[in-house]
Amino acid sequence: MSVIALEKASLEMLERRLKQYFVKELDYELGQFQAQFLLDFISQEMGAYFYNQGVRDAQAMLSSRVDDLILAFDELEKMEPRPVSTL
Repeated sequence: MSVIALEKASLEMLERRLKQYFVKELDYELGQFQAQFLLDFISQEMGAYFYNQGVRDAQAMLSSRVDDLILAFDELEKMEPRPVSTL
């Protein structure tokens, strides 16, 4: 899998969220570079797990929708007349 690339605005928002979390939960102020390095680490080391779960969730949802479509098509079918038997 290739590296997960996020838009600059998304990266900046995630860095701010990390910094806020550290202050609120750990009473520790991360610097800008520390937040960037931590976000890079999380992305590189753990990002694939979150990404793969997202792919599996999307696959399950799509599979469910396809099953619903198949049932809907089955309901559209009309009864076929039985052939008349000739004796």
